[in-house]
Amino acid sequence: MTMPALFKGRLSLPVIGSPLFIVSNPDLVIAQCKAGVVGSFPALNARPAALLDEWLARIIEELAAYDRAHPERPSAPFAVNQIVHKSNNRLDQDMALCEKYKVPMVITSLGAREELNQAVHRWGGITFHDVINQTFAHKAIEKGADGLVLVAAGAGGHAGTLSPFPFVAETRKWFDGPIALSGAIGNGRAIRAARVLGADFAYIGSAFIATTEANAVETYKAMITTSTAADIVYSNLFTGVHGNYLKPSIVAAGLDPDNLPVSDPSKMNFGTDADGERAKPKAWKEIWGSGQGVGSIDKVLPTAELVARFKAEYDAAIDPPL
Repeated sequence: MTMPALFKGRLSLPVIGSPLFIVSNPDLVIAQCKAGVVGSFPALNARPAALLDEWLARIIEELAAYDRAHPERPSAPFAVNQIVHKSNNRLDQDMALCEKYKVPMVITSLGAREELNQAVHRWGGITFHDVINQTFAHKAIEKGADGLVLVAAGAGGHAGTLSPFPFVAETRKWFDGPIALSGAIGNGRAIRAARVLGADFAYIGSAFIATTEANAVETYKAMITTSTAADIVYSNLFTGVHGNYLKPSIVAAGLDPDNLPVSDPSKMNFGTDADGERAKPKAWKEIWGSGQGVGSIDKVLPTAELVARFKAEYDAAIDPPL
């Protein structure tokens, strides 16, 4: 396993907080980094686009101040998620701001682009690309990504269908670089398990939705704390890409979670039908994403307390005697 120099001496746990659409904001990212885990957010969360400049300036300034005050335990690095898909008309503008602030880590999704990886490398950053199978994993590395996020079955939001066991094992047969594993990781024992499987990092999203810093409505946070794996529905209806969503939010939107239609995968957005009526409830705003590890989260906590709980569970996770 490989730990890039960027992270050495700066992590309390081998964890990357995954970029959560709408939910991840500077408050959450800064709290994650101060707690010793990588904080990240989608560039598209900064709306209007000019707000991204303010967000990056604030994150860098506050983390630098924290590091000066705590030289013995500096903050973890942060990452910006870029949607590398033709529907993202902000990509060039957002990447220019990442270059301006020399963002240490860029996580790319929905497309791998060689020129983007080269741009990040020119300013000294690293790139991870999220993938759901070996085909996409090979393409990402061939195009210059430094690391992989293996999005296994049970991950929140857009997710794959592969078990983490073969996914990590097969990737390790040909790739010795950094791997983050995503999929139903909701406690410190699961973080330890990800490492045992051969991943360098656990990639955690759903647990951070139920934090005081997260930009999620209180109803969403509460639903995270009361749901279990049985409440997760896998569907491509809402965005055109298969993902995992909370069943109670689907019911609240007036839909039958057991009989959802299949969406056209070429239409990765929302909109109206021919008569001007909204075609479907909006993902993320009305239909809330979550992974199958949600059953481990039973209360809303400050990020620092959640990471401390993960740390205690991680340290206590040892093999029982045979």
